[in-house]
Amino acid sequence: MRRRTPAPPSPLPQRHGVDPVRVRLPADGPWATVREHLVERLTGAGPGVVEAMFDAGRIVGADGRAVAPDAAYRPGMFVWFHRELPAEVPVPFPLEVVHRDEHVVVVDKPHFLATTPRGSHVAETALARLRRELGIPTLTAAHRLDRLTAGLVLFTVRPGERGAYQTLFRDRQVRKEYEAVAPHDPGLALPRTVRSRILKERGVLAAREVAGEPNAVTRVERAEHRADGLARYRLVPGTGQTHQLRVHMNALGVPILGDPLYPVVTAPAPADDFRRPLQLLARVLEFTDPVTGAEHRFTSRRTLLAWSSYARWAGQ
Repeated sequence: MRRRTPAPPSPLPQRHGVDPVRVRLPADGPWATVREHLVERLTGAGPGVVEAMFDAGRIVGADGRAVAPDAAYRPGMFVWFHRELPAEVPVPFPLEVVHRDEHVVVVDKPHFLATTPRGSHVAETALARLRRELGIPTLTAAHRLDRLTAGLVLFTVRPGERGAYQTLFRDRQVRKEYEAVAPHDPGLALPRTVRSRILKERGVLAAREVAGEPNAVTRVERAEHRADGLARYRLVPGTGQTHQLRVHMNALGVPILGDPLYPVVTAPAPADDFRRPLQLLARVLEFTDPVTGAEHRFTSRRTLLAWSSYARWAGQ
């Protein structure tokens, strides 16, 4: 089997902490020029956008030189460019560094900040912010935390070590502990381990439980409750399905406060609406460092607002 040629290093620097887009031209096709292929491939950019990028010399080859608008199509060729950054509302909460060494950076992410660039969240993400603030262009996320969830996220510093840390999460060798605020149901027998099969379909906002072999496991404990009808829960996932903790809490009849998807999908809040954050926090990350062998246990210093001051969280 013929091996693909590895991609050469990017000739373009990051911009605002965001990597340039890299495109490899297919091995065969009907295109006479590079421009023809990219116009067809990047239809989402909008009419005339790709042509304008060629005219401005913003699409470059591996040597860093602009690709001419009439450059012949070459199978396997790599090109790079920076996409136009979307207009983003700044997330007005700090990104706190919990630990930093030559191998990893662990941060305490606020609610509403995406972990990595995706869709309409690009420069206003934890990764792009950290690259700018710490001056580490090689920084990469070892895993992801939902935009609406706050708490601990691990980033790697050295590209050659990235795979070792990502493998920890893939092989479930990282112990994660979450905290949530949700209604208190005195009839709900806890602690318990919830097992179910969760299906998340592309293009559908909410995941759902379906019949079949369980693929999602969560240990649910009630840490404490109080007279106003709220409880604080400790959640320990054994697997990492999309929205797993939110789906399992909803299935138990105690949906997490501030959840816009469970039990009911609500209209998206405006981009500048930072009220009533989802009351879910990645509290603990614990693992053996695959590079240094050190035993790590990191704990978030954040508190969930609905627990410390429900009136403030609810806007009362």
